Order: sequence, then structure tokens, then C-alpha cells
Amino acid sequence: METKKFKQHDFFQVCKNCKINCCKGARPPITSSRRMMIERYLRAQGMTIEGVFEKSTYTFPKQGEDGYCTFFDKDTGKCRIHPVKPETCVAGPITFDINLKTGRIEWWLKHEKICSLAGVLYENKEALLNHAKSAKRELLTLVRDLDSKELSTILKIEEPETFKIGEDQLYPEVLAKLKPLLPLTER
Repeated sequence: METKKFKQHDFFQVCKNCKINCCKGARPPITSSRRMMIERYLRAQGMTIEGVFEKSTYTFPKQGEDGYCTFFDKDTGKCRIHPVKPETCVAGPITFDINLKTGRIEWWLKHEKICSLAGVLYENKEALLNHAKSAKRELLTLVRDLDSKELSTILKIEEPETFKIGEDQLYPEVLAKLKPLLPLTER
């Protein structure tokens, strides 16, 4: 049996036909470098940069009254800032957790009932491996660039309906900034 080569267009088709709406109720973290990239992109497209971000413990795209990300285009079903979208949006449906005891970053894939694309990736190992490369790159940038308070907040967000697909050693500088979060007995 021949496996189909998946391209970005195929991913768009899966996402376009999806009824789960991952762009609703999500608050993807944005690093300061990604924020600058998004703002440059918005200006170049003639779009406003005023009021598109919100900050609590970390920065994320504002949501409309309907709960959708401000960058989600309901007419097309696509992200208005796709070429520069937040790291976790690029990585989806792959997510992460950090195991401070082992010093490793763990990679998790969402279940198909949470993300249709996850089912497609799970069925096509080559597509999953290719996507995982870019997902890991984006998520490693995120964990490296967020400060310890932002990263700590992100790590507390529950990611139900996922299963572990791998792990890697984490950057020493990320572990160093997270070490104060460990109980004194584990430092």
C-alpha cells in the first residue's frame, strides 16, 4: 500500500472541513519576537495592529465576542496571519509538556476527536514525522523565548485527549529558568 504524500494544501483541506474549531476559545501564547513578526506582517497587509493582542500572564491574540481568535477569518475558515501565526498554532495538533524531573520536553499528539488533522497525521507516519520536525522547532523556540512566569502558566494548561509520541532533552537554559519552580527538595 502506497502512502500519500501530504502537503500544506492537504492540511488546509482537513482543517477547512473540520467542525471542531480549534481557533475558538484558544489563547495561543506569543513570544515577543513572534509578536513583532505578526505586527510587521499586519502592517504589510494594510491591517491594523491596534488591539489585536491581550496579555494576562502571557500574550495571546484577542478573541472576538464569539470566542474566535481575532485572526480567524470566518468566511474562508483560515488564519489571516497564517505565514506568521503563533508557534503553537504552527505545531498543532502536536503539543508539549516539560518534565522537570527528567529535564526532558515531552511531545504529545491530540486525539482525532479533538483535531481532525491529528487523525490524518496518525494514519500517515511520514506526514507525522515531517510535521513533528516543524512542530518541535516552533515549540522549542516558544519554551526558550518565554520567561519563566509565562512558561509556568502555559505548563499549567491542561491538554486533555492527547497521547505521548516522544521526548527530547531540553535546553539547559530553559531548565535553569524553570528550576525555581521545583519544590526545594527537588532542586
